[in-house]
This record gives sequence, C-alpha cells and structure tokens, in this order.
Amino acid sequence: MASSIGWEFYRTFLAVLTEGSLSGAARALGITQPTVGRHVSALEASFNQTLFTRSQTGLLPTEAALALRGYVEAMQGTAAALERTATSHGQGVTGTVRISASEVIGAEVLPPMLAQLRQVHPQLKIELVLSNRVQDLLQREADIAVRMTPPQQGLLIARRVGEVALGLYARADYLQQHGTPATPADLKRHALIGFDEETPFLRAASKLQPSWTRDVFSLRTDSDLGQLALIRAGCGVGFCQSALARRDARLMRVLPEHFTFKLETWVTMHEDLRGSPRCKATFDALVVCLQAHTATAVEP
Repeated sequence: MASSIGWEFYRTFLAVLTEGSLSGAARALGITQPTVGRHVSALEASFNQTLFTRSQTGLLPTEAALALRGYVEAMQGTAAALERTATSHGQGVTGTVRISASEVIGAEVLPPMLAQLRQVHPQLKIELVLSNRVQDLLQREADIAVRMTPPQQGLLIARRVGEVALGLYARADYLQQHGTPATPADLKRHALIGFDEETPFLRAASKLQPSWTRDVFSLRTDSDLGQLALIRAGCGVGFCQSALARRDARLMRVLPEHFTFKLETWVTMHEDLRGSPRCKATFDALVVCLQAHTATAVEP
C-alpha cells in the first residue's frame, strides 16, 4: 500500500514532525487540521505502524517516524529540485537557484554579489540557505554550496577559491578599558566570546590552545552571526574573519602570533547541473566573489 501513497502525505508527515502538532502542520502547509490528520492516519495504516503519540507538549514521533525522517527529507529535497529545474527551462539565465552558505558568508559576503548578479540576470531567482550544516548536494538540498571543508562526496563539481583567515579581535574601546592581552594567559582576565556547544572549530582551537574550552567563555552563542555582533558591540574578545574585521576600523587584532586559523573555502555543485545556465552563472559569480573575499583575508 505504501507505493500508492502520494507525496503530499509524506510532506504532511514531515510538517507534523517539524511543527510537533496537527494544527501547526496545518498552518505551515495552508491546509485544514482534519486533512493533516487524515494524511497521518493513511500513512500509519499503510505502514501498519504508529507514527506519533500524544503528550502534554504535542505529538511525539515514534521510532518508526524517526526512522522514516531521513528518507522523507530526501524526497522533499528531490521534489524541490524537480520544481526548480522544471520552472527554469527557457532561453538565457532564468529560474531558481538554491545556494547554501555559512551564516557569516551568507549574510556578510554574498549579498552584494547577489544584487549584482540579479542586475545582470533579472529573471534569476535566488534561495539563500544560511546554515553551518553541510547541505547534501547529492540529495538536492541545495543546488550550489559554499563549504569551509573540502567536499567528500563524489559526483560534485568543486572549485577551491582560497582560504578564509580568522583571528582574535576586540573593539578598540574594550581594549582601552580592559587592557590589551600580551600573552594567551592574559585572556583569563577578559570576557571571551565563543560557542555554547562544542564544534569542530572549537576542538581545533583547543588543540592549539588547551585552555580554549567552553568554560572560559563569558558570552556563549552557537550563532556565528551572534558572535560577530557581540564582538562589534564591544562585549569582549572573539574570533572573526580577518577580511570582515578590516571593514571595521574599531576592531583590533589580538595575539596574532598565537591565534591564527585558516579555513579552506570551496564552491560546489552537482555535476548534473553543469549544463544549467542558471547554475553556471551563479557558480561562476560565487567563485569570483569568494576569490576576492579570501584574497583580502591574506595576512600582511
């Protein structure tokens, strides 16, 4: 029976998983709550499995529902890619391109390039996903991705555009008030800005400086944009891309001889999109933009 279930039922299932209730899923999808209930019931009958149980906080997914989630998310990505492709045929650069990039790159670096790209190609539509999670290009969660690690998947077109340099920075008035640290030990007297949850970057930093752990941070947020905002506001000392710090004359480099990190930067897309005018134009523009960004990050 599962083979006769339409995609809309799986889409409803994913919305219930995400929203945690029938009413929330109905609002998200723009359908009625009874329709959501019928879709879930049809899936449960088809799989002969209970997918959700009721609780005081809403609907809780069963193990069966959690096991299905990855497959349904893959279906959603494929359906979205199909729609982007189907609506993008025609002469010239037209249609929708979905780009995945980290929070900082997506918010601080790409917008001027995207504005210029759309001036040249006004029929091009952009979906910009700001996430530090690596989007799966093989599952078509995005058409093009900007990644800070070399791509590991096959069937991808990948272009290395340089290295993004990071260092410790603080606002000048903060350093005037609290003093400029001369050694890593001096950082103990400062308000450090960092992550709440452990990250690969934090683990790499702690290898170079064993004291650089979650416990030393006076201000914690897992959002890179949040950390950047705290540094710019003069809240303390934190990591920032050197190219972005140079845009703000108030930001001063701290302990450059001890804290320097470089992240390889790549632009990638699925090789099946090689012949797509909309993807090729966007891919090429991203490469030029990020090559310029990484060039400004080179240490003097």
